[in-house]
Amino acid sequence: MTDSTKTTLITGASRGIGRRCAEQLAASGHHIVNLDLDAPDDEFPGDHFACDFSDRAATRILLAELAERYEFNGLLNNVGTVGEQSLEEIELKVFDHVMEINVIASIQCAQACLPTMKKQGFGRIVNISSDLVLGIPKRTAYSGTKSMLISFTRTWALELASHGITVNAVAPGPTNTEFFLRNNPIGSPQRERKLHRIAVGRFAEPADIANAVGFLMQDSSEFITGQTLFVDGGSGLGNALLP
Repeated sequence: MTDSTKTTLITGASRGIGRRCAEQLAASGHHIVNLDLDAPDDEFPGDHFACDFSDRAATRILLAELAERYEFNGLLNNVGTVGEQSLEEIELKVFDHVMEINVIASIQCAQACLPTMKKQGFGRIVNISSDLVLGIPKRTAYSGTKSMLISFTRTWALELASHGITVNAVAPGPTNTEFFLRNNPIGSPQRERKLHRIAVGRFAEPADIANAVGFLMQDSSEFITGQTLFVDGGSGLGNALLP
C-alpha cells in the first residue's frame, strides 16, 4: 500500500510532537485527520476536528461519524495529559481525567479504525508512551497510564497480527516542545539535571519522535509488532551519568 493511499488518524496533532508527526506523514503522502480540543495555530497539513476526549460520549459520536467519512488505515494515539500530584495528594477526579485522555481515548480511536483496517487487511497503530514509565516522582497517573499503553501495544499486536495490522509504541524522552520549554526554561536547574541524564547530550526534537513514528508506519515495518521503541537519547539506560 503506497503512502498516497493511506489515511491516518492522529490525536493531539495541533502542536508539539503530534504536529511534527502530522507534517512528516503528510509530506510522505498520508491524508491526516487530527482530533484535538485546540485548533492548530496555523495552516495544518490535513483535516482538523475539535474533540474533547474527556467527554466519552461525544468522542464516540464523532469517531463514528469520521469512520463513515474516512477509510482509516493508520492511527497515532498521541494525545496526553500529565496530572502531576504526589501519592498523598492524588485526587481521584484528576486521576480519572488522565485515564480518559491517555487511555480511554486510545481504545475508542482504535475501535473506530479497526473495521476499515480489517477490511483492507492492513493497518498501522502507533501509541505514544513515555520514558517516564521507568518511574518519576509525582507522576502516578501519567506513568501509570503510559505504562498501560505499552501493555495495550503488546496485547493488541497479538490480537490483530492475523489481519495485517501492526501495533507498536514510541516512548519519547525529554523533548523540546512548547510544554516542555514552559516547565523547563533554558538555564533552569531542572533542565540541566535532565540534560545531564541523556547520554547523547541533547534533548529530543519533535522530529526525532516523528522519524520513529514514520518508520513504524511504513509498509516495510510489517515484521515489527508489539514493540516499544524508546527514543530518549539513552536517558533510560541507568544512572551511569549521575555524579
